[in-house]
This record gives sequence, structure tokens and C-alpha cells, in this order.
Amino acid sequence: MLLFSFVTYYTSVLLSACYRSGDPVNGKRNYTYMDAVQANLGGAKVKICGFVQYLNLFGVAIGYTIASSISMMAIKRSNCFHQSGGKDPCHMNAYPYMIAFGIAEILLSQIPGFDQLHWLSLVAAVMSFTYSTIGLGLGVGKVIENKRVMGSLTGISIGTVTQTQKIWRSFQALGDIAFAYSYSMILIEIQDTVKAPPTEAKTMKKATLISVVVTTLFYMFCGCFGYAAFGDQSPGNLLTGFGFYNPYWLLDIANAAIVIHLVGAYQVYCQPLFAFVEKEAARRFPDSDFVTKEIKIFIPGLGPCNFNLFRMIWRTIFVVTTTVISMLLPFFNDVVGLLGALGFWPLTVYFPVEMYISQKKIPKWSTRWLCLQILSVACLIITIAAAAGSIAGVIDDVKTIKPFQTSY
Repeated sequence: MLLFSFVTYYTSVLLSACYRSGDPVNGKRNYTYMDAVQANLGGAKVKICGFVQYLNLFGVAIGYTIASSISMMAIKRSNCFHQSGGKDPCHMNAYPYMIAFGIAEILLSQIPGFDQLHWLSLVAAVMSFTYSTIGLGLGVGKVIENKRVMGSLTGISIGTVTQTQKIWRSFQALGDIAFAYSYSMILIEIQDTVKAPPTEAKTMKKATLISVVVTTLFYMFCGCFGYAAFGDQSPGNLLTGFGFYNPYWLLDIANAAIVIHLVGAYQVYCQPLFAFVEKEAARRFPDSDFVTKEIKIFIPGLGPCNFNLFRMIWRTIFVVTTTVISMLLPFFNDVVGLLGALGFWPLTVYFPVEMYISQKKIPKWSTRWLCLQILSVACLIITIAAAAGSIAGVIDDVKTIKPFQTSY
């Protein structure tokens, strides 16, 4: 986690320096990640960047849909157990919860752009602090209750899993951690909403440092205390491991906070993809009212709102598609690990490093050039290992999952 946090912070600083081409104060703005790659690298790399970025954003939407359904079911199950005194096994189907999440996202996806999402992003951030703090507190409490630290420095015991499974899971864990630091894919788009002065790069550097430090502290504490609390039996979702009785209401609050956080995070991550498709449609069909015409509709409590038929239909189709795929692949950890692996090296490391070398005209084979290339290759090796572990996990999951028939 510490290694990933350092690499992510360093490469994010390199990436934020690429927001403007030429002069860092008055140079040409690059409004999206693809624009930055076009300005600094050009050629086929632009299309490769766009494909990887938008595929990852699509995957994130699927991962968040699965995660939200798990938390919603945890709330329902904890209340079911509490009411029945543990007599009811409380089996339930994940799909109604995925559909409910999808309906909420269809409504929120009509928010036109990033600049109008600040309130939703703020709510999501508060919710993130809420469930992380509860998870950490419960982890500490569980360790005190156990009167000993579970687990070991070498990880899960052989016997609980086989040696081969342990290797694959270790690789998958790298993907999970990479996913936790996967904000580079939308960094440029967020930076485009920052006001100057000071320069956007300076503001983003400071924001990145604060966010990486705070999130890493929470990740380390929750991860370490969670493992210390449960050892070999540590669940994929820490909050599902504390039982269903006491304090079940606190777990409900934490899981509700996760759901609200994911509702907002889904929109933040999908906006660049929404904007790309709508921009391309407007470029190809500039005279089509269906694509370009904005309709003002007055909504009580919200006032006049702009609606666009193409935006409404395309975003609805997108949310429905991600929801259906989530129902086909309802296993969270392996999907997250695969997404983290596929996005980490190209978007967090390779493109920022290559753009920075091009922008600063760093001589080939110089010490600085070599150090940056070693960093990139090392991260590529980690990405390949993480992808392999996650794919192995997905293959195992597929063997036990029947599409549209899964219950928990």
C-alpha cells in the first residue's frame, strides 16, 4: 500500500503538469486525459489511451454496482437476523438491489457535467470517511475483544488455502490495491474544474498529496486492524465480518454510507465517458436536434433544468448495460482486482511518465530517463501479476455462478 501510494502520488504530479502544453501558466489547456496524450505524444497512443481509459471507467461502473448491492444486502440481512434472533438463514437475491442502484444512477446521470457534481462528490467524500471510521473502530474493538492479534506476518495459512491459491490471491490483492488508487484516469478531467491562480498544477499537486496521505492512512489502519481482527477468516468486505447482532445499527449506518458513497462515485467516474460520447456525437451530427438541442424543463424544488434527448437515452442505456453485466458477474473482489490491474500501469504510470519525458525533453539514456523507465517497467510487471491473479479468481467464480440465479 505504501509503495502504491508513493508511485501514485509521484506519477499524478507528473500527469497534472501535463494539463497545459508549453507554458504552465498560460499554455494551451488539455481538457481531458486524451487531449493531454494528443498534445504530448500523439499518434496511435491517443486511441490506445482512450480505449483503456473508457474501458476502465465502464468497468468501474460495473464494480460499483456490485459493491453497492453487497452493502444493501448486508443491511437487509443484519436486520433479518436481528428480528429472527438468528433462526432465519436470511437468504436473498442480489438482483433487486442492483436494479434499485441502477434506477438511482439513471436519474443522477442526467446531471450534464463535472462542474455540477461538486455537491454529490462532497456527499460521497463524507460518506467515505463515515464508513472507514466505523470499520476502523470496529476492527480495533474486535482485536481488544479477542485479546490477541489474529493472522500472521506471512498471511493466510496453508491449509486454509493451497499454496497455489495463496499465490494467485496475493497477485489479485495487488490489483485490489491498484484499484484503490485508480483516480489518475479522471485526474485531468477533475483538474479542468480547478480555478487559477495559483496554477492548476500547483493546486492539483497539493490536493493529490492530501488525498493520498489521508486515504493511505485509512487503508493501512483498516487493512491492518481488519486482518488483526479476523486473520485467515478476513472477509472481502470488512464490514460483513462483525456478525449481525451488536451493534447491528452501526453496521447498517456504515453500509448505508458505502451505498451513498458509491452512488456519487459512479457519477464522478462515468462523467468523462459520458462527455466523450456526447462530444463525438455532436461532432459527427452537428445539425441533428436530437443530438444537440437542449430542452428547458421546470422541476419543482430544482428550478429550470436542461435536458437533451440523446444524453437522456444514451446515458440510460449505459446504466442499464452496466447493471445487466453486474447481474451476470456478481463477484466483487476479482472484478475490482482485474480493473485495477488493467488500468494501473497504462493510466497511472506509463502515459504520465512518457508525457513528462516528452514535455520536459528529458534526454534518452540520461539518469532521469533511466529511472523513469525502470519505474514504468517495474509497475508493468506488477500489473501483469495482478491481472493473472484476478483472471484466475474470475475463472474460479464463474464455475460456481449461475447467471440471474444468484442468491446469498
